[in-house]
Amino acid sequence: MTDARLDVAETLKILPSWRAFDGDRPAIVRTLKFADFNAAFGFMTRVALMADKMDHHPEWSNVYDRVEVLLTTHDADGVTDKDVALAHFIDAVAADMGVKS
Repeated sequence: MTDARLDVAETLKILPSWRAFDGDRPAIVRTLKFADFNAAFGFMTRVALMADKMDHHPEWSNVYDRVEVLLTTHDADGVTDKDVALAHFIDAVAADMGVKS
């Protein structure tokens, strides 16, 4: 994995559940809705363990059954392969948990 910046629009073509961050920097965002707080927290725990192994941590927030995840690589000031890899992992965990959003 490299820290080379990727084009956000091109990246989103391979990550259909994600959208471009509508903010002041290049990033991708996904909002996930779970059955309840317990499921949302379980998801965050699984992702946190992988993010720590990758040494690449998401910016996220949780309100009851919803988790919003923002991915960007601060050192590259944009989206990189690290974000794509973590997004794929997040998508896999979400699918495993039956999340459709």
